[in-house]
Amino acid sequence: MPFDESPSPVAPLASSRLWTPGASGLLAVMIMVLIAVAQPQLAAWLLSGAVVVGFVTWLGSRRSGSTQISPIGEGEDGEATRFPASQALMDSVFEALNDPVMIISGGEADDIAGRRIVLANGAARDLLRIQREGSLLVSAVRDPNVLEAVDEALFGGISRTTDYAAAGARTRHWKAWVRPLPSATTGSLALLGLRDETDVRRMELMRVDFLANASHELRTPLASLSGFIETLKGHARDDAVARDRFLDIMATQAERMSRLVADLLSLSRIELNEHIPPSGRVDLPRAASDVLDAVSVLSHEKGISLVLDGARRAVIDGERDEIVQVIQNLIDNAIKYSPRDGTVEIAVETDLALDETMKARMEGATRLSLLTPDREVGARYVLVTVRDHGPGLAREHLPRLTERFYRVEGQKSGERAGTGLGLAIVKHIVNRHRGGLSVESAPGEGAIFSAFFPMAADRAESVELQ
Repeated sequence: MPFDESPSPVAPLASSRLWTPGASGLLAVMIMVLIAVAQPQLAAWLLSGAVVVGFVTWLGSRRSGSTQISPIGEGEDGEATRFPASQALMDSVFEALNDPVMIISGGEADDIAGRRIVLANGAARDLLRIQREGSLLVSAVRDPNVLEAVDEALFGGISRTTDYAAAGARTRHWKAWVRPLPSATTGSLALLGLRDETDVRRMELMRVDFLANASHELRTPLASLSGFIETLKGHARDDAVARDRFLDIMATQAERMSRLVADLLSLSRIELNEHIPPSGRVDLPRAASDVLDAVSVLSHEKGISLVLDGARRAVIDGERDEIVQVIQNLIDNAIKYSPRDGTVEIAVETDLALDETMKARMEGATRLSLLTPDREVGARYVLVTVRDHGPGLAREHLPRLTERFYRVEGQKSGERAGTGLGLAIVKHIVNRHRGGLSVESAPGEGAIFSAFFPMAADRAESVELQ
């Protein structure tokens, strides 16, 4: 559609653009002539200059008059021109889309085999293993809800959204959306797109499982407390022996709830800051020694010996409180599952390559990496291993050890039942510190948990260790 150019109230007219240079040049020529008359000794120079100025003014006026400046998008006749869309550009945009997108032709309404994929982008071809065009829709997508939505768009002009689950080694969940397309031909066309919602579904499932597990863990101690309170208010009110026994059980259940709430708060705080790199420096052997001092009372009660071996100094970039929590959780688990009068061995190795941290340290055991860091050229690591000589773990339990609330059946300690969050906390802390975590175990042989962290980069000696 052509547009009219509105003249600006302050802009000179087109004629003034041509006249202004000529008038200025003429004025200059007249001044030079007058001066030449008044100063005859300069007449030759001034008249020559006047001729040059006049010629330049005349030449500039001709060029200005012959040049027509059209607004952007207008032709020589003043009509607005349309810039046609580049087919190559549109094709590139279609191919660059991350979501699978297809254009479907309808054919006959009662012929389901007539639905063909007119065009499919690269994401759709990779997902459904189809050609760019001409493939049968029913051979690529067999979900009846998606096929029904396509028919409604083709023959009813109805836009619709539905769920689509693609089977395979790893089930993926998609949101399929279908929109009718206008067609210049007699056939019907529809646009079919898929949006990946696998991660959203997984996070939703994790949230549901988390709430269910947390409710279950809290329900048992709360029920115990309520029952014992009712008993103490009733017939056991005057029974001193029963009262003391019930109060001890109530204290144990209250402590269990307190540990659960503390672990939940700790896990929530760690996950919130997991993407933020730590800013401090920690001497890992010193932190391990401090943990041994803190758990010495518990280990002494159970008759378990704690042995620390390895490097005397190994500095990493990290938050001291979190590193201490990692070591303490691993040692707590080792003490919990070690037999009475057993031994828990803690070792610290420094200046290791990534491959050296992942080598097996228990013969005949099953080893599984629970967290693997990104490979960095030239990176060196500090490794801390905690070994117990308890009942060990069957290999089917290893992949689930870092799940929230997961505890191996048959190995729950009655003396000090855990919350099932300790190793989940360890994994998130290690991940924040760009480290790795692995487990080795065999039934009857105990288990080895290994956590390793990148060594600290060289800094000034004035930086104080935490």
